[in-house]
Amino acid sequence: MVELIKRKREGEELTKAEISQIVKGFAEGTIPDYQMSAFMMAVYFRGMTIEETAILTNEMMLSGEVIDLSDITGVKVDKHSTGGVGDKTTIILAPLVAAAGVPVAKMSGRGLGHTGGTLDKLEAIPGLSVDMSKEDFIKKIKQYGLAICGQNANLVPADKKMYALRDVTATVNNFALIASSIMSKKLACGAEGIVIDIKVGEGAYMKTISDAQQLAQLLIGIGKNMGREVIALATAMHEPLGFAVGNALEVKEAIDTLQGNGPKDLTDLCLALGSHMLVLGKVAKDEKEATTILKKLIDSGAALEKFKEFVLSQGGDLRCIDDMDRLPSSAYTHTYASKKTGYISELDALKVGLASMKLGAGRETKKSIIELGAGIVLKKKIGDYVKQDEPLAVLHSNDKYHFEQANQLLDTAYTFTDEQPTKRPLILKTFF
Repeated sequence: MVELIKRKREGEELTKAEISQIVKGFAEGTIPDYQMSAFMMAVYFRGMTIEETAILTNEMMLSGEVIDLSDITGVKVDKHSTGGVGDKTTIILAPLVAAAGVPVAKMSGRGLGHTGGTLDKLEAIPGLSVDMSKEDFIKKIKQYGLAICGQNANLVPADKKMYALRDVTATVNNFALIASSIMSKKLACGAEGIVIDIKVGEGAYMKTISDAQQLAQLLIGIGKNMGREVIALATAMHEPLGFAVGNALEVKEAIDTLQGNGPKDLTDLCLALGSHMLVLGKVAKDEKEATTILKKLIDSGAALEKFKEFVLSQGGDLRCIDDMDRLPSSAYTHTYASKKTGYISELDALKVGLASMKLGAGRETKKSIIELGAGIVLKKKIGDYVKQDEPLAVLHSNDKYHFEQANQLLDTAYTFTDEQPTKRPLILKTFF
Protein backbone atom coordinates (compact mmCIF):
# COMPACT_ATOMS: atom_id res chain seq x y z
CA MET A 1 0.00 0.00 0.00
CA VAL A 2 2.87 2.38 0.78
CA GLU A 3 4.22 1.78 -2.73
CA LEU A 4 0.81 2.45 -4.30
CA ILE A 5 0.40 5.69 -2.32
CA LYS A 6 3.86 6.75 -3.47
CA ARG A 7 3.11 5.96 -7.12
CA LYS A 8 -0.15 7.90 -7.09
CA ARG A 9 1.61 10.77 -5.30
CA GLU A 10 4.02 10.88 -8.28
CA GLY A 11 1.07 10.97 -10.71
CA GLU A 12 1.40 7.44 -12.07
CA GLU A 13 -1.58 5.51 -13.47
CA LEU A 14 -2.57 2.46 -11.42
CA THR A 15 -3.68 -0.89 -12.86
CA LYS A 16 -7.00 -2.66 -12.35
CA ALA A 17 -5.37 -5.18 -10.00
CA GLU A 18 -3.81 -2.40 -7.91
CA ILE A 19 -7.05 -0.38 -7.59
CA SER A 20 -8.93 -3.60 -6.76
CA GLN A 21 -6.37 -4.38 -4.03
CA ILE A 22 -6.87 -0.90 -2.48
CA VAL A 23 -10.69 -0.98 -2.49
CA LYS A 24 -10.96 -4.59 -1.24
CA GLY A 25 -8.32 -4.05 1.42
CA PHE A 26 -9.99 -0.92 2.75
CA ALA A 27 -13.51 -2.44 2.66
CA GLU A 28 -12.27 -5.55 4.51
CA GLY A 29 -10.25 -3.56 7.06
CA THR A 30 -6.76 -4.77 6.13
CA ILE A 31 -5.82 -1.29 4.85
CA PRO A 32 -6.12 1.21 7.74
CA ASP A 33 -7.83 4.61 7.60
CA TYR A 34 -4.53 6.53 7.70
CA GLN A 35 -3.22 4.83 4.55
CA MET A 36 -6.51 5.28 2.69
CA SER A 37 -6.52 8.95 3.75
CA ALA A 38 -3.02 9.36 2.31
CA PHE A 39 -4.05 7.61 -0.92
CA MET A 40 -7.15 9.82 -1.36
CA MET A 41 -5.09 12.95 -0.70
CA ALA A 42 -2.68 11.79 -3.44
CA VAL A 43 -5.71 11.31 -5.75
CA TYR A 44 -7.00 14.74 -4.69
CA PHE A 45 -3.81 16.42 -5.96
CA ARG A 46 -2.87 14.10 -8.83
CA GLY A 47 -6.30 13.03 -10.08
CA MET A 48 -7.22 9.85 -11.95
CA THR A 49 -7.75 9.06 -15.63
CA ILE A 50 -11.25 8.13 -16.88
CA GLU A 51 -10.06 4.49 -17.09
CA GLU A 52 -8.79 4.55 -13.48
CA THR A 53 -11.99 6.20 -12.29
CA ALA A 54 -14.13 3.61 -14.11
CA ILE A 55 -12.13 0.79 -12.48
CA LEU A 56 -12.45 2.47 -9.06
CA THR A 57 -16.22 2.82 -9.62
CA ASN A 58 -16.57 -0.84 -10.61
CA GLU A 59 -14.54 -2.08 -7.63
CA MET A 60 -16.55 0.10 -5.22
CA MET A 61 -19.79 -1.24 -6.75
CA LEU A 62 -18.57 -4.84 -6.36
CA SER A 63 -17.61 -4.28 -2.70
CA GLY A 64 -21.19 -5.20 -1.71
CA GLU A 65 -24.47 -6.45 -3.12
CA VAL A 66 -25.30 -5.58 -6.73
CA ILE A 67 -29.02 -5.47 -7.50
CA ASP A 68 -29.99 -7.29 -10.69
CA LEU A 69 -33.10 -5.76 -12.30
CA SER A 70 -32.69 -7.55 -15.63
CA ASP A 71 -35.95 -9.52 -15.32
CA ILE A 72 -37.95 -6.27 -14.96
CA THR A 73 -39.37 -5.05 -18.28
CA GLY A 74 -38.12 -1.70 -19.59
CA VAL A 75 -35.00 0.43 -19.25
CA LYS A 76 -34.38 1.12 -15.57
CA VAL A 77 -33.49 4.79 -15.00
CA ASP A 78 -32.16 6.88 -12.15
CA LYS A 79 -31.48 10.53 -11.52
CA HIS A 80 -28.88 12.10 -9.25
CA SER A 81 -28.38 15.66 -8.04
CA THR A 82 -25.03 16.89 -6.74
CA GLY A 83 -26.91 18.78 -4.03
CA GLY A 84 -28.49 22.19 -3.69
CA VAL A 85 -30.90 24.27 -1.63
CA GLY A 86 -34.63 23.62 -1.98
CA ASP A 87 -33.95 20.73 -4.38
CA LYS A 88 -36.95 18.44 -4.02
CA THR A 89 -36.92 17.24 -7.65
CA THR A 90 -36.60 13.50 -6.83
CA ILE A 91 -39.88 13.57 -4.88
CA ILE A 92 -41.60 14.89 -8.01
CA LEU A 93 -39.60 13.17 -10.74
CA ALA A 94 -39.61 9.60 -9.43
CA PRO A 95 -43.43 9.17 -9.48
CA LEU A 96 -43.81 11.36 -12.59
CA VAL A 97 -41.38 9.27 -14.66
CA ALA A 98 -42.72 5.99 -13.23
CA ALA A 99 -46.25 7.09 -14.23
CA ALA A 100 -44.95 7.28 -17.83
CA GLY A 101 -44.04 3.58 -17.67
CA VAL A 102 -40.30 3.94 -17.02
CA PRO A 103 -39.07 1.93 -13.98
CA VAL A 104 -37.25 4.17 -11.47
CA ALA A 105 -34.69 2.46 -9.20
CA LYS A 106 -33.38 5.11 -6.81
CA MET A 107 -30.90 5.16 -3.97
CA SER A 108 -30.93 8.54 -2.25
CA GLY A 109 -28.93 10.22 0.49
CA ARG A 110 -29.35 12.33 3.60
CA GLY A 111 -28.63 16.00 4.02
CA LEU A 112 -25.47 17.39 5.56
CA GLY A 113 -24.65 21.06 6.03
CA HIS A 114 -26.58 23.49 3.84
CA THR A 115 -27.81 20.85 1.33
CA GLY A 116 -30.96 18.86 2.01
CA GLY A 117 -31.32 15.10 1.60
CA THR A 118 -34.17 13.32 -0.21
CA LEU A 119 -34.44 10.63 2.48
CA ASP A 120 -34.95 13.22 5.25
CA LYS A 121 -37.60 14.95 3.17
CA LEU A 122 -39.48 11.71 2.47
CA GLU A 123 -39.34 10.75 6.16
CA ALA A 124 -41.33 13.92 6.91
CA ILE A 125 -44.28 11.82 5.69
CA PRO A 126 -45.29 9.88 8.85
CA GLY A 127 -44.59 6.16 8.58
CA LEU A 128 -42.68 6.29 5.30
CA SER A 129 -39.63 4.00 5.39
CA VAL A 130 -36.60 4.12 3.08
CA ASP A 131 -34.94 1.08 4.68
CA MET A 132 -35.46 -2.14 2.73
CA SER A 133 -33.74 -5.35 1.70
CA LYS A 134 -32.49 -5.99 -1.81
CA GLU A 135 -35.42 -8.38 -2.36
CA ASP A 136 -37.94 -5.79 -1.18
CA PHE A 137 -36.39 -3.13 -3.44
CA ILE A 138 -36.73 -5.39 -6.50
CA LYS A 139 -40.29 -6.40 -5.51
CA LYS A 140 -41.40 -2.76 -5.23
CA ILE A 141 -39.97 -1.86 -8.66
CA LYS A 142 -41.69 -4.91 -10.20
CA GLN A 143 -45.00 -4.09 -8.57
CA TYR A 144 -45.08 -0.28 -8.65
CA GLY A 145 -42.35 0.68 -11.14
CA LEU A 146 -40.69 2.74 -8.40
CA ALA A 147 -38.67 2.38 -5.19
CA ILE A 148 -36.50 4.84 -3.25
CA CYS A 149 -34.11 3.42 -0.67
CA GLY A 150 -31.24 4.54 1.51
CA GLN A 151 -27.72 3.13 1.37
CA ASN A 152 -27.66 0.08 3.64
CA ALA A 153 -24.58 -1.75 4.92
CA ASN A 154 -24.70 -4.27 2.06
CA LEU A 155 -24.80 -1.76 -0.82
CA VAL A 156 -21.47 -0.19 -1.83
CA PRO A 157 -19.85 -0.48 1.64
CA ALA A 158 -16.51 0.73 0.24
CA ASP A 159 -18.14 4.01 -0.79
CA LYS A 160 -19.74 4.43 2.63
CA LYS A 161 -16.35 4.02 4.36
CA MET A 162 -14.52 6.20 1.83
CA TYR A 163 -17.12 8.97 1.97
CA ALA A 164 -16.96 9.13 5.77
CA LEU A 165 -13.19 9.43 5.53
CA ARG A 166 -13.28 12.05 2.74
CA ASP A 167 -15.59 14.17 4.88
CA VAL A 168 -12.99 14.50 7.65
CA THR A 169 -9.82 14.64 5.52
CA ALA A 170 -10.73 17.54 3.17
CA THR A 171 -10.85 15.25 0.11
CA VAL A 172 -14.54 15.61 -0.80
CA ASN A 173 -14.14 17.96 -3.77
CA ASN A 174 -12.17 15.80 -6.17
CA PHE A 175 -13.77 14.89 -9.50
CA ALA A 176 -12.60 11.26 -9.60
CA LEU A 177 -13.74 10.62 -6.02
CA ILE A 178 -17.07 12.42 -6.54
CA ALA A 179 -17.78 10.61 -9.83
CA SER A 180 -16.91 7.14 -8.53
CA SER A 181 -19.05 7.70 -5.42
CA ILE A 182 -22.07 8.78 -7.49
CA MET A 183 -21.78 6.11 -10.18
CA SER A 184 -20.97 3.15 -7.90
CA LYS A 185 -24.28 3.69 -6.06
CA LYS A 186 -26.29 4.19 -9.26
CA LEU A 187 -24.87 1.05 -10.86
CA ALA A 188 -25.22 -1.08 -7.71
CA CYS A 189 -28.95 -0.32 -7.76
CA GLY A 190 -29.33 -1.61 -11.32
CA ALA A 191 -29.69 1.67 -13.24
CA GLU A 192 -29.21 1.42 -17.02
CA GLY A 193 -29.94 5.05 -17.92
CA ILE A 194 -28.77 7.83 -15.58
CA VAL A 195 -29.53 11.57 -15.63
CA ILE A 196 -27.21 13.71 -13.48
CA ASP A 197 -28.23 17.18 -12.32
CA ILE A 198 -24.98 19.06 -11.65
CA LYS A 199 -25.82 22.12 -9.59
CA VAL A 200 -23.70 25.21 -10.30
CA GLY A 201 -23.53 28.39 -8.24
CA GLU A 202 -23.23 29.77 -4.72
CA GLY A 203 -25.46 27.10 -3.18
CA ALA A 204 -23.67 24.19 -4.90
CA TYR A 205 -20.39 22.29 -4.64
CA MET A 206 -19.61 23.19 -8.26
CA LYS A 207 -19.05 26.94 -8.54
CA THR A 208 -18.38 27.23 -12.29
CA ILE A 209 -19.58 25.77 -15.61
CA SER A 210 -16.00 24.65 -16.21
CA ASP A 211 -16.10 22.52 -13.03
CA ALA A 212 -19.49 21.10 -14.05
CA GLN A 213 -18.15 20.21 -17.50
CA GLN A 214 -15.17 18.36 -16.02
CA LEU A 215 -17.41 16.32 -13.74
CA ALA A 216 -19.95 15.67 -16.52
CA GLN A 217 -17.30 14.36 -18.90
CA LEU A 218 -15.97 12.02 -16.21
CA LEU A 219 -19.46 10.70 -15.34
CA ILE A 220 -20.32 10.14 -19.02
CA GLY A 221 -16.92 8.48 -19.57
CA ILE A 222 -17.51 6.07 -16.66
CA GLY A 223 -20.96 5.29 -18.08
CA LYS A 224 -19.51 4.45 -21.50
CA ASN A 225 -16.79 2.33 -19.91
CA MET A 226 -19.45 0.34 -18.05
CA GLY A 227 -22.07 0.11 -20.81
CA ARG A 228 -24.53 2.65 -19.36
CA GLU A 229 -26.08 5.76 -20.89
CA VAL A 230 -25.45 8.95 -18.91
CA ILE A 231 -26.75 12.46 -19.60
CA ALA A 232 -25.65 15.38 -17.40
CA LEU A 233 -27.27 18.81 -17.07
CA ALA A 234 -25.57 21.80 -15.47
CA THR A 235 -28.35 23.73 -13.70
CA ALA A 236 -28.34 27.02 -11.81
CA MET A 237 -28.10 27.13 -8.02
CA HIS A 238 -27.47 30.86 -7.49
CA GLU A 239 -30.79 31.06 -5.63
CA PRO A 240 -32.85 28.29 -3.96
CA LEU A 241 -34.98 26.07 -6.19
CA GLY A 242 -38.66 26.79 -5.66
CA PHE A 243 -39.81 28.68 -2.57
CA ALA A 244 -39.62 26.05 0.20
CA VAL A 245 -36.41 25.06 2.02
CA GLY A 246 -36.81 22.41 4.73
CA ASN A 247 -38.12 18.86 4.84
CA ALA A 248 -41.91 18.89 5.36
CA LEU A 249 -42.11 22.32 3.67
CA GLU A 250 -40.45 20.88 0.56
CA VAL A 251 -42.75 17.84 0.55
CA LYS A 252 -45.71 20.24 0.46
CA GLU A 253 -44.19 22.10 -2.49
CA ALA A 254 -43.49 18.79 -4.26
CA ILE A 255 -47.14 17.76 -3.86
CA ASP A 256 -48.24 21.18 -5.18
CA THR A 257 -45.99 20.62 -8.21
CA LEU A 258 -47.42 17.16 -8.87
CA GLN A 259 -50.85 18.82 -8.79
CA GLY A 260 -49.71 21.33 -11.42
CA ASN A 261 -49.44 24.25 -8.98
CA GLY A 262 -45.69 24.29 -8.37
CA PRO A 263 -43.22 27.17 -8.79
CA LYS A 264 -42.16 27.75 -12.40
CA ASP A 265 -38.43 27.09 -11.89
CA LEU A 266 -39.06 23.80 -10.06
CA THR A 267 -41.64 22.65 -12.62
CA ASP A 268 -39.40 23.59 -15.57
CA LEU A 269 -36.42 21.73 -14.09
CA CYS A 270 -38.48 18.60 -13.42
CA LEU A 271 -39.77 18.64 -17.01
CA ALA A 272 -36.22 19.08 -18.36
CA LEU A 273 -34.72 16.28 -16.26
CA GLY A 274 -37.76 14.04 -16.69
CA SER A 275 -37.76 14.42 -20.48
CA HIS A 276 -34.21 13.01 -20.63
CA MET A 277 -35.24 10.15 -18.33
CA LEU A 278 -38.12 9.25 -20.68
CA VAL A 279 -35.84 9.35 -23.73
CA LEU A 280 -33.30 7.09 -21.96
CA GLY A 281 -36.24 4.88 -20.92
CA LYS A 282 -37.25 4.52 -24.60
CA VAL A 283 -40.84 5.74 -24.12
CA ALA A 284 -40.28 8.99 -26.04
CA LYS A 285 -38.25 9.62 -29.18
CA ASP A 286 -37.09 13.09 -28.15
CA GLU A 287 -37.33 15.69 -25.38
CA LYS A 288 -40.29 17.49 -26.96
CA GLU A 289 -42.44 14.35 -27.07
CA ALA A 290 -41.29 13.43 -23.55
CA THR A 291 -42.23 16.87 -22.16
CA THR A 292 -45.73 16.56 -23.66
CA ILE A 293 -46.16 13.15 -21.98
CA LEU A 294 -45.01 14.51 -18.60
CA LYS A 295 -47.32 17.53 -18.74
CA LYS A 296 -50.30 15.26 -19.53
CA LEU A 297 -49.46 13.03 -16.57
CA ILE A 298 -49.51 16.06 -14.25
CA ASP A 299 -52.69 17.53 -15.77
CA SER A 300 -54.58 14.21 -15.62
CA GLY A 301 -53.65 13.55 -11.98
CA ALA A 302 -51.80 10.33 -12.90
CA ALA A 303 -48.49 11.64 -11.50
CA LEU A 304 -50.08 12.44 -8.12
CA GLU A 305 -51.78 9.02 -8.05
CA LYS A 306 -48.41 7.34 -8.66
CA PHE A 307 -46.93 9.39 -5.80
CA LYS A 308 -49.75 8.20 -3.50
CA GLU A 309 -49.09 4.61 -4.60
CA PHE A 310 -45.39 5.08 -3.82
CA VAL A 311 -46.11 6.58 -0.36
CA LEU A 312 -48.44 3.69 0.49
CA SER A 313 -45.95 1.07 -0.82
CA GLN A 314 -43.26 2.42 1.53
CA GLY A 315 -45.52 2.61 4.59
CA GLY A 316 -46.37 6.33 4.53
CA ASP A 317 -49.59 7.90 5.79
CA LEU A 318 -51.68 8.71 2.70
CA ARG A 319 -53.86 11.16 4.62
CA CYS A 320 -50.93 13.62 4.60
CA ILE A 321 -51.11 13.95 0.82
CA ASP A 322 -54.71 15.14 0.72
CA ASP A 323 -54.46 17.02 4.01
CA MET A 324 -50.96 18.52 4.14
CA ASP A 325 -51.65 20.04 7.57
CA ARG A 326 -50.99 16.52 8.89
CA LEU A 327 -47.31 16.84 7.90
CA PRO A 328 -44.86 17.90 10.66
CA SER A 329 -44.88 21.60 11.54
CA SER A 330 -42.87 23.87 13.82
CA ALA A 331 -44.02 25.49 17.04
CA TYR A 332 -43.04 29.01 15.96
CA THR A 333 -43.01 31.12 12.80
CA HIS A 334 -41.31 34.45 12.14
CA THR A 335 -41.67 36.83 9.21
CA TYR A 336 -38.40 38.13 7.80
CA ALA A 337 -38.99 41.58 6.28
CA SER A 338 -37.02 43.54 3.69
CA LYS A 339 -34.59 46.15 4.96
CA LYS A 340 -34.67 47.98 1.61
CA THR A 341 -36.82 48.99 -1.35
CA GLY A 342 -35.85 47.77 -4.84
CA TYR A 343 -35.46 44.75 -7.08
CA ILE A 344 -33.85 41.61 -5.67
CA SER A 345 -30.74 41.08 -7.82
CA GLU A 346 -29.06 38.34 -5.73
CA LEU A 347 -30.41 35.74 -3.31
CA ASP A 348 -27.47 33.69 -2.02
CA ALA A 349 -28.62 30.04 -1.95
CA LEU A 350 -25.78 29.02 0.39
CA LYS A 351 -26.81 31.57 3.04
CA VAL A 352 -30.49 30.60 2.76
CA GLY A 353 -29.46 26.95 3.17
CA LEU A 354 -27.33 27.77 6.21
CA ALA A 355 -30.19 29.83 7.71
CA SER A 356 -32.55 26.87 7.24
CA MET A 357 -30.00 24.60 8.94
CA LYS A 358 -29.78 27.01 11.89
CA LEU A 359 -33.58 26.80 12.23
CA GLY A 360 -33.25 23.02 12.65
CA ALA A 361 -33.97 21.80 9.11
CA GLY A 362 -30.43 20.50 8.43
CA ARG A 363 -27.48 18.75 10.05
CA GLU A 364 -24.41 20.66 11.20
CA THR A 365 -22.83 17.26 11.98
CA LYS A 366 -23.82 13.69 11.04
CA LYS A 367 -25.28 13.22 14.55
CA SER A 368 -27.50 16.34 14.46
CA ILE A 369 -31.23 15.69 14.89
CA ILE A 370 -33.39 17.23 12.16
CA GLU A 371 -36.63 19.09 12.95
CA LEU A 372 -38.83 17.91 10.10
CA GLY A 373 -41.15 20.94 10.23
CA ALA A 374 -38.39 23.58 10.34
CA GLY A 375 -37.19 25.70 7.42
CA ILE A 376 -37.94 28.72 5.27
CA VAL A 377 -40.67 29.62 2.80
CA LEU A 378 -39.52 32.41 0.51
CA LYS A 379 -42.06 35.04 -0.54
CA LYS A 380 -39.86 36.84 -3.08
CA LYS A 381 -36.98 35.80 -5.34
CA ILE A 382 -34.53 37.33 -7.85
CA GLY A 383 -36.24 39.83 -10.16
CA ASP A 384 -39.08 40.65 -7.75
CA TYR A 385 -39.69 44.25 -6.64
CA VAL A 386 -40.12 44.75 -2.89
CA LYS A 387 -40.74 47.66 -0.56
CA GLN A 388 -39.02 48.18 2.76
CA ASP A 389 -40.71 46.12 5.54
CA GLU A 390 -42.45 43.89 2.98
CA PRO A 391 -42.21 40.16 3.90
CA LEU A 392 -39.36 38.35 2.11
CA ALA A 393 -39.65 34.98 3.87
CA VAL A 394 -41.43 33.09 6.64
CA LEU A 395 -39.16 31.19 9.02
CA HIS A 396 -40.26 28.01 10.85
CA SER A 397 -38.57 26.58 13.97
CA ASN A 398 -39.29 24.83 17.27
CA ASP A 399 -36.93 27.24 19.02
CA LYS A 400 -37.69 30.95 18.59
CA TYR A 401 -34.13 31.82 19.64
CA HIS A 402 -32.93 30.35 16.33
CA PHE A 403 -34.65 33.16 14.42
CA GLU A 404 -31.94 35.65 15.36
CA GLN A 405 -29.15 33.49 13.85
CA ALA A 406 -31.21 32.89 10.71
CA ASN A 407 -32.01 36.62 10.40
CA GLN A 408 -28.30 37.48 10.48
CA LEU A 409 -27.60 35.10 7.60
CA LEU A 410 -30.57 36.37 5.57
CA ASP A 411 -29.44 39.99 6.10
CA THR A 412 -26.42 39.18 3.92
CA ALA A 413 -28.24 36.84 1.49
CA TYR A 414 -30.19 39.56 -0.38
CA THR A 415 -28.81 42.20 -2.75
CA PHE A 416 -31.04 44.95 -4.14
CA THR A 417 -30.82 47.19 -7.23
CA ASP A 418 -32.92 50.02 -8.63
CA GLU A 419 -33.34 48.32 -12.00
CA GLN A 420 -34.85 44.91 -12.65
CA PRO A 421 -32.02 42.38 -13.20
CA THR A 422 -31.75 40.29 -16.37
CA LYS A 423 -33.31 36.86 -15.97
CA ARG A 424 -30.70 34.10 -15.77
CA PRO A 425 -31.14 30.69 -17.41
CA LEU A 426 -32.06 27.67 -15.29
CA ILE A 427 -30.50 25.03 -17.58
CA LEU A 428 -26.92 26.17 -18.20
CA LYS A 429 -25.67 23.32 -20.42
CA THR A 430 -26.49 19.73 -21.35
CA PHE A 431 -23.77 17.11 -21.77
CA PHE A 432 -24.24 13.84 -23.70
